[in-house]
Amino acid sequence: MKHYNDLFVDFDDTLYDTHGNAVIALRELYERLQLHRYFDDPQVFYDEYWRTNIDLWTRYSKGEITRDYLIVERFRRPLSLGRGLQVTEAYCLEASDCFLDFCSSKPGVVEGAHELMEHLRRQGYRIHICSNGFHEVQYKKLRACGLLDYFDTVILSEDAGVNKPSPQFFDYAIKKSGANPESTIMIGDNFSTDILGAKRYGLDTIYFNRFPDYSAPEPVTHEVTSLREIMGLL
Repeated sequence: MKHYNDLFVDFDDTLYDTHGNAVIALRELYERLQLHRYFDDPQVFYDEYWRTNIDLWTRYSKGEITRDYLIVERFRRPLSLGRGLQVTEAYCLEASDCFLDFCSSKPGVVEGAHELMEHLRRQGYRIHICSNGFHEVQYKKLRACGLLDYFDTVILSEDAGVNKPSPQFFDYAIKKSGANPESTIMIGDNFSTDILGAKRYGLDTIYFNRFPDYSAPEPVTHEVTSLREIMGLL
């Protein structure tokens, strides 16, 4: 096994159970806004939110839309399905603020996250988050789930000015962390943003195929289906 000094680690849905926590937060938001007044079936709202969210985050990672557009639009579309609901930009922003507050307070992590981080620390690695998430939200989530202190550096796309998988993001990550690309490996669950971006930059990769319906579409350094498997590699 090649020796590494630095680990670039994605946060959302690699360590932090972003999807699971958001499912809970979305239900809380539905109740807080009393959306039952506008929807006969809450599932209509939930389903449209997830369709919209996936579409917008994909476009955001490619630099096709702005953060501000994403924040408003991901609620404008599902709320627009509500009967008689006046969907203004101000209302979407209110919904977004409330949702993000709910989300960022949740402690849920992916199974094995704390054990993995303890192991990596004992092994002496320098560990750096590499995330496309929003600055204020990511720090709240890191504190809520108790993972912040494991990291030497928190590298966020808002600070970098570009998103993964852009090579400029990895330029920024290398510069901020002081890592050597030759002895750095990227760990992440999103093949397009985490793995392909790092691979094209010249980094080794560990693809966390969390829901393995299929294998990596092109060769990676390592592929795992659980965080505990990473402990056997590093």
